[in-house]
Amino acid sequence: MGYLNSVLSSSSNQVHADDAPVSGGGLSQNGKFSYGYASSPGKRSSMEDFYETRIDGVDGEVVGLFGVFDGHGGARAAEYVKHNLFSNLIRHPKFISDTKSAIADAYNHTDSEFLKSENNQHKDAGSTASTAILVGDRLLVANVGDSRAVICRGGTGKA
Repeated sequence: MGYLNSVLSSSSNQVHADDAPVSGGGLSQNGKFSYGYASSPGKRSSMEDFYETRIDGVDGEVVGLFGVFDGHGGARAAEYVKHNLFSNLIRHPKFISDTKSAIADAYNHTDSEFLKSENNQHKDAGSTASTAILVGDRLLVANVGDSRAVICRGGTGKA
């Protein structure tokens, strides 16, 4: 581990309707990439959105894990995805060697485990997910539901 150099403004990584906008960012220990995030609660009376940012080391690779999870019908599903999707992903046996299939498997596994945890109760909760996974110099973006991600590559700062 040890790659984390991030300041999070919200301990639960959830945006609350009565809170001010949340923002922060981090820099990988090797200095090869930085990231930032911002979230604003908007005008709704309740907020069901969560985000997760993690920089980690897995099998000698620098790994960046970034996600936004938009709850539908309550916050339960989005919070579950926030707490479990990336853990399921980095534990996948093919995470480094076949990251694309590991992402699909982690999404499916997290979904089925959430449904089991609900014990056939409260089947009204759901979540979208948009993730960006950085493994070494590879960036993979995935989404489920009606959310999408836009990735921008920053300039080198050279004229």
